Amino acid sequence: MQYECKITVLETKVFSEYQQKYLADPNSGACPCFKAGDTFVLKRTPKQDDFYHLMNGKFCGEAWDAISRYVYSALQGGAIMRKWTNDDRVMIACCNDGTRPVIFKIERIDIPETEEEREWLEKQNFKNSANDAYTG
Repeated sequence: MQYECKITVLETKVFSEYQQKYLADPNSGACPCFKAGDTFVLKRTPKQDDFYHLMNGKFCGEAWDAISRYVYSALQGGAIMRKWTNDDRVMIACCNDGTRPVIFKIERIDIPETEEEREWLEKQNFKNSANDAYTG
């Protein structure tokens, strides 16, 4: 089985009251790197290793630092956040910028390479309910 990881920017936020109070530039505004709807599909193959190369500079380093562990799990075929989300292949996370966070959806994409893998994948249930939820 091969795996890819899709990152989608769901939303960007601005907390201008925090920017006014704490930032050197109190009018920084929203994150200049991302906008809602931006998508990135990462591969990790011998020919293309987007994870190791931080997407060749196409991604904010601070955001990457915040979400890279989830991306790595997805690219390895793992449950991104087992029993936390309603689908073990999906995680919602955000960057560390407390005055202008970006909210990301991180998805594991399963790519079966054989008929046996395709059949196995069709039988899997990655869904979780409130009764399954890990609550810490």
